[in-house]
Parts: sequence; structure tokens; C-alpha cells
Amino acid sequence: MDKRELIAKRIAKELKDGDVVNLGIGMPTMVANYIPEDVHVMLEAENGIMGVGPNASQEEESLNCIDAGGNYVTTVKGASYFDSAFSFSLIRGGHVDVTVLGALEVDEEGNVANWMIPGKKVPGMGGAMDLVVGAKKVILAMEHVSKNGAPKILRRCRLPLTATKVAKTIVTDMAVIDVVPNKGLVLKEIAPGFTLEDVQNQTEAHLIVSPNLKVMEV
Repeated sequence: MDKRELIAKRIAKELKDGDVVNLGIGMPTMVANYIPEDVHVMLEAENGIMGVGPNASQEEESLNCIDAGGNYVTTVKGASYFDSAFSFSLIRGGHVDVTVLGALEVDEEGNVANWMIPGKKVPGMGGAMDLVVGAKKVILAMEHVSKNGAPKILRRCRLPLTATKVAKTIVTDMAVIDVVPNKGLVLKEIAPGFTLEDVQNQTEAHLIVSPNLKVMEV
């Protein structure tokens, strides 16, 4: 299974009936395609849609219905549209239950760096800084190591932070890890094909192994 598909499918299992969920740009938007049929959530796009559905097919594409990443999407029954100012009022007001975001780095305290690499041009932090502090739960969708093979789950983030102590769950192509305040990173699931040693060797931070450690289900 493709790494990104694996991550998106596993994150979809974290969502619960009634959740208002924001999906960040990039890999997180894939989660919309894998939400179980018996789980009913409302997906919020920060550009102003409440009730985003799966990605649109070529026949369904409309310039009037795109998500914050510019992807053509569908909407579900009961969807509504509003401007970005109202959208961010919802986010900053604590009305989003879960946000799923990508990350460049995360560390043992749940600090997140996901918006820039010094020396490279970036458009800005965008809505991430609002989402990580406004949402009740922050789930990170990320590959376990960078393209050059360096760990992305660190003892301390090295890149400029988006926010401190906000990450609650990290889902990678190798594992599912919970960030537990005053304790650290608890490894609770390992993706098929990997061992505990594989995961720790690709993680700079120390992992606390859950007594209920199991194979990731997707």
C-alpha cells in the first residue's frame, strides 16, 4: 500500500460520529476518501466550506467547490458555505474537534514545526497556527523519515515552531504514537512489515512502548 494511503486510512479510523474535522493541505485531504460509512463527521475547509465530501471525479469538478489546497471536492447533504473570516472564527473559537495536519518535525513534548525550512521561500504559516491551538485534537499525518532518511520525530524540534505542546497523535507510515503530557511519546501501533526495533531506529525521540502494542489496522 502507498505510504500516504496507509496514513490517510489509519487516520480516518480516529474520527468519531459528530466530529467537526479540518483537514490540512496535502496528505491530510486524502483522509476524506477513507472515512468509514458508519461514521458521520462534518469536514470543514478553512476557505469556507462546512460539509466537504470526498475528492471530486473529473465529471464532478467545479471551480465553485474547492478545498483550502485548491483540490476539487464534493459536498455532503447539509453542507454550507461562508467566508474565510467566519471560518477562522469557528477555528479560533474552539468549534473544531479534530484537525489533521502535515508536519516537518514533531518532538517529545508535542511541539510542531510544519511551516518553513530556513533559507527556502515560503508563502507563510497560513491557517496552521490557528488550527493547532483552536482544535480540540491535533493529529499529525507524516512520513516517519524525511526524503534524505533523517528522523522527523525528534527529542526537540530544530525548525521554527508552529506551536508548542499541541500534537496529540502522530500517524506515520511506520507507527501510531500518542503524545502524553509529562510522559512522552507512547508507541501504540506498528505498521505491518516493521518491528519495534525498526521504528525506534528511525525515531530520534525515545518511545515508550504501550503494554497494548499491536499491529496497525487499516
